[in-house]
Order: sequence, then C-alpha cells, then structure tokens
Amino acid sequence: MSNVPADLKYTEDHEWVRTEAGGAVAIGLTDHAQKTLGDIVFLELPEVGRAVEAGDPVGTVESVKAASDIYAPVSGEVVEVNADVADSPEDVNDDAYGTWLFKIKPKSGTSGNGLLDAAAYAKLVG
Repeated sequence: MSNVPADLKYTEDHEWVRTEAGGAVAIGLTDHAQKTLGDIVFLELPEVGRAVEAGDPVGTVESVKAASDIYAPVSGEVVEVNADVADSPEDVNDDAYGTWLFKIKPKSGTSGNGLLDAAAYAKLVG
C-alpha cells in the first residue's frame, strides 16, 4: 500500500497539495506516482508568474519508464518553483512528500473542491 499522509489533499492525477502559510499551495508528486514512474530523471516545471486553470497541464515528469504531464490542482498563479528539484529530480523518488515542485497562489474564490482527502486517494490507488 502507498504512503498517503492524512494532512494533504490529492488529485486523481497523483499530485499532492499542501496549503502553506500565506495561502499559497505547494504541489508535489505522490508516493504512488513516483513508485509507478520509477526513477525520475527530468522535471519540467511551470514558469513563475504563469496563470493556470485547475486541470491544465503545467509541467512534465520523465522517468526511465515514461513521461507524464503534471497538472495544476487549482486555478491561480505560479508564485514559486523548486529549482533544487529541477536540478535533482531523483529527490522525488527519495522523499515524495518532502519534495514540492511548485507553488500556486489560488485565485480569489477558488476552492479545492475537486481535491481528494487521504482516505479517498488511498481508495483510488488501493
């Protein structure tokens, strides 16, 4: 069974979402995603300042097995990108929940209603 921390929200596309102090949300790849992908060798992350809509493909993760899109879990503006993980994408394999990829400042009035809680995500990846 995959590791699914209870304090995070999740997408059906296997991203995790954590609300930060100040209201921005940090986004990363779940433990299930990194296990499925295998060794991650490249990450393409969105540019700071980019406006995104929930569900938009905003980046790419490439592993030795496959390439997959990374989707925005909420609508808003990309306010920060983790340059360290772009240089060392294997960090996602080492610590999926400790390695955030980018942060979005959600649009006013945007809710995370489409996000799954830990129990629903655990059921999804079962």
